[in-house]
Amino acid sequence: MVKYCFLFLLFSTLTFSQTPKVNVEYIQSSYAIWKNYHFNNILLSLDFKALDVNNTEISKENFLNELTTGKYLPVEIESEKGFTYKLFVINSKADTSIKATIEAQSFDILQNLKREILPFPDFSFKDIDGNTIDFAQLKGKIIVLKCWFIHCASCIKEFPSVNNLAEKYKSRNDIVFISLAEDSAEALKIFLQKKPLQYLVVPNMKDYMYTTMGVGAFPTHYILDKEGKIYKILSNEKELEIALDKIAHLE
Repeated sequence: MVKYCFLFLLFSTLTFSQTPKVNVEYIQSSYAIWKNYHFNNILLSLDFKALDVNNTEISKENFLNELTTGKYLPVEIESEKGFTYKLFVINSKADTSIKATIEAQSFDILQNLKREILPFPDFSFKDIDGNTIDFAQLKGKIIVLKCWFIHCASCIKEFPSVNNLAEKYKSRNDIVFISLAEDSAEALKIFLQKKPLQYLVVPNMKDYMYTTMGVGAFPTHYILDKEGKIYKILSNEKELEIALDKIAHLE
């Protein structure tokens, strides 16, 4: 009887852990439906448990590699702890834009993953008021970097969220928020009068972001740990909030 109960509980746990939180066929019925689901529920830049199509646990890197093939889409699975994503084969009748978007996004995230724990390059920036922001003087602090530009709608849309995040941690002297923008100091000063940003703002950073940082999409957020190493590279404010909360409580 005891053995039967143990096997029943084990089977129930396995079944529960493999249950999608959404109808997999439905989310592929149109690009708009898939996009709404994917960008609100699938946070691939964060740490997560990864399952292949056979429910076998695989590494995050292998999971992203599979997504770059264009054969699969990631779906969130019921889990009692943390994020769990599973690969599902893309329906042959699904909008080809779903496949293309998953391929491109997964490739970028995979490249970012390979850069985690690497030292961030030394820097000395001038903010829009001419004040120096020196990397050496920030050692021992968590650094949050937001990469953006004035005409990036997604970058501006997240201003309220990232401002709330900066406000949340304003009492933490060991956390610094810096934004790197493509635009000139003059343009930024005019723009920020209407759309305030509670970050230190550094102008004329287009070449630096593309060449030195390798930024391939906007917005992009970096979190650097207190040793000056890359902790996470993230694609939206939701991922940023979760990752920052994690490292802030570790330090």
